[in-house]
Amino acid sequence: MNLKGQIKFVSKDKTLFFATLKKRVDNYFIENNLSKNANAEMVIKTIALLSMYLIPFLYLVLFNPTFGISLLLWSIMGFGIAGIGMSVMHDANHGAYSKSKTVNLLMGHTINLAGGAVFNWKLQHNILHHTYTNIVHMDDDIDDKLVMRFSPHTNVKWYHKFQVVYAFLFYGILTLYWALLKDLVQFIKYTQNGVNPNSTKQNVIIFLQITITKLFYLGVFLILPMYITDFTVGQIVLGFILQHFIAGVVLTVIFQLAHTVENTTHPLPNEKGSIENEWAIHQLETTVDFSRDSKFLTWYLGGLNFQVEHHLFPKICHVHYPEVAKIVESTCKEFGVTYLVNETFGDAFSSHVRTLQRFGKLPDINEALA
Repeated sequence: MNLKGQIKFVSKDKTLFFATLKKRVDNYFIENNLSKNANAEMVIKTIALLSMYLIPFLYLVLFNPTFGISLLLWSIMGFGIAGIGMSVMHDANHGAYSKSKTVNLLMGHTINLAGGAVFNWKLQHNILHHTYTNIVHMDDDIDDKLVMRFSPHTNVKWYHKFQVVYAFLFYGILTLYWALLKDLVQFIKYTQNGVNPNSTKQNVIIFLQITITKLFYLGVFLILPMYITDFTVGQIVLGFILQHFIAGVVLTVIFQLAHTVENTTHPLPNEKGSIENEWAIHQLETTVDFSRDSKFLTWYLGGLNFQVEHHLFPKICHVHYPEVAKIVESTCKEFGVTYLVNETFGDAFSSHVRTLQRFGKLPDINEALA
């Protein structure tokens, strides 16, 4: 991956699809006198999710509950930080939470509560994933990870046939790896391959900021409980790992249900380094909505079950996606454009499992892989 040779989206069949869709979405907000940013519902959700993470931690360190209760508190924190990541941090780092850069900066840095770094996340997610969705070696999110294969265009290893068995254990280490090592690995990688465009001086400052932030995170959420509670070091470490395991499974599964499922495409660039498609249509062919009728999932997942709408309009706060989806779906039907939906969470989850199985097998010579 090297952004000096960026992939371009080129379509010979130019349509008015996205221009029409964008105009209709813009008109929806104008006609209803709505801001595209957060509303009162979003503010209440932010407070609720931050409380879901911070209050259990404060109870843990201030009241010395039993070990069993402590594990319950760590578990609640795991669900809380996953919710913060999907609902608060995600919108803010896309600039969708508020018109205020300061508010977006503050809310975006809630990623630090999981031990992550904003700088690397924006490069991986906003630039690579959102621009080059499901394009192997460009979309970092679908690159092979240790023993996992997420693309039909990489080499199949013998152990990939078992990935459907061990995948969810692997998913559980995502945020722990992120907190401890991933940002260092990514920082070096993105600096070397040109994704990180900053000067050496700027990168030194950024690296120091990342390091200090991580040390502060580990000091508060791992080391501090060891000194001011009656729990043993092993008990604190177990709770810390449990929290991250829950957060990792939730975050990874939800992401995978939008892209690594049946019917999504994994296009390859042509000999000129171009994707023969319009960018917006590419997003629709590589992304799937799911569980759109579930109010609970829509609330907790930060609208990531409306991933199609998010990829088309990342700067719109997710609380508006259910209404935006109606406009997207009807416009897709009008123009004959792909619009992928799995009606329930179970449908999406099953589709992901089947896709892991498919990607874990050697390709059939008589079967074209999507």
